[in-house]
Amino acid sequence: MDKKQLQQRVTEQRRRVRRRLTIRGVLSLLVVLTFIRCAFMQRYENMFVCVLSLVLLAMPTLIEKQLAIDIPPMMEAIIYCFIYAAEIMGEINSFYTIIPGWDTMLHTINGFLVAAVGFCLVDLFNRSERFTFKLSPLFLAIVAFCFSMTVGVLWEFFEFTADQVMNTDMQKDYVVHEVNSVSLNPDGLNVPVHVQIESVIVNGEDWTEQLGGYLDIGLIDTMKDLQVNCIGAIAFSIIGFFYVKHRGKGKLAAALIPVVLDPEKEKSKKDEQNREPNDE
Repeated sequence: MDKKQLQQRVTEQRRRVRRRLTIRGVLSLLVVLTFIRCAFMQRYENMFVCVLSLVLLAMPTLIEKQLAIDIPPMMEAIIYCFIYAAEIMGEINSFYTIIPGWDTMLHTINGFLVAAVGFCLVDLFNRSERFTFKLSPLFLAIVAFCFSMTVGVLWEFFEFTADQVMNTDMQKDYVVHEVNSVSLNPDGLNVPVHVQIESVIVNGEDWTEQLGGYLDIGLIDTMKDLQVNCIGAIAFSIIGFFYVKHRGKGKLAAALIPVVLDPEKEKSKKDEQNREPNDE
């Protein structure tokens, strides 16, 4: 590598670091301001959410160092914005209830991001010299999809447990105006029955005007979250499949898929960067 190419690489690397620090720095500052506001309002649970958000914002950099991977700038920006949108805007500023579809949007992005994580983890094993087998692009895509769906299911387990143990409402309620059930006919067979809900009685009181229908306490929310998680996982799995199949070609995939670093190449790159000032 000549001096000009090395200088271009160093300049580009510095630009990436500046962009990363700018996005994370701005969001971290907003989280700190939110923490101060919550402290004045004595909302201690929201203060904990702010601390958790700061920890999550630092995770991409720690993951890069621990797993020896390089997260593309676009993917890293999406991760940072997702964390802020979910924790600060969603939980503290109540966007989950104020803005329809906010939860659906974030669960879709979550399925996409977790599939990327699963894809990268499997790719780490796929490129490791310690393993003698190599996985096909289709298998990598399937594993990424399954990994994303597994994390989605575990998250729904967490929401259900929190609602049952801590009396939260993470699994949001839905008002249903009609349901499908079954009844026994004279022959003893189950017959599907469509029921239109016209009145709702709760503890002997008429709640028809307040509710307007049957109150579902979590099933619809859970299934909706898993469905959009599935959409996000499928979207990334398709991108990952063609990325591996065509050996890393494609600007969209390259901007979204973490790259497994070669320790030897990274060491030589750092040596060249360290020699650069001396050569001048």
